[in-house]
Amino acid sequence: MQCQECGKRPATLHFTKIINGEKTEFHICEACAREKGEMIPGTTGGFSIHNLLSGLMDFHPGAQGQSASIKQQEKVRCEECGLTYSQFSKIGRFGCSSCYKYFNDKLDPLFKRVHGNTVHVGKVPKRAGGHIQAKRKLDDLRRELQQRILHEEFEEAAALRDQIRELEKNIPAE
Repeated sequence: MQCQECGKRPATLHFTKIINGEKTEFHICEACAREKGEMIPGTTGGFSIHNLLSGLMDFHPGAQGQSASIKQQEKVRCEECGLTYSQFSKIGRFGCSSCYKYFNDKLDPLFKRVHGNTVHVGKVPKRAGGHIQAKRKLDDLRRELQQRILHEEFEEAAALRDQIRELEKNIPAE
């Protein structure tokens, strides 16, 4: 796709602006984006996925100010390669496979913020995944049943229990 502004260079930045409910899409090159002032605020020299991730990783709910956050990041260090969490947040990648183990307590909250969950469930093809979809539906119903019981909504819980039993009959045992 070519830049909508100059028509010369390939469009590398794709913006969607919503102003007063009206959606406008822009596909422009970095040079035109700089000229128009369309770069992401706070980034120097253009958009960087590392800057985006760095901004997400610097969020520490328990930290008291920026200096406490930086001190906390410097304490967490991979014992294999010596990478600190602060360095990881700047470069956006680990130094070795052991970093996952040493930064684990900081990664779960990050994944939850970025992806909405810490468990990857993937997608299931509609035509070929009937059995898997039924099992997921069963798991969802069981979770909802537990919530209904906790909130003492026993009539709704009984209806869910009946749905679960019906689904269990239709799913062959493994």
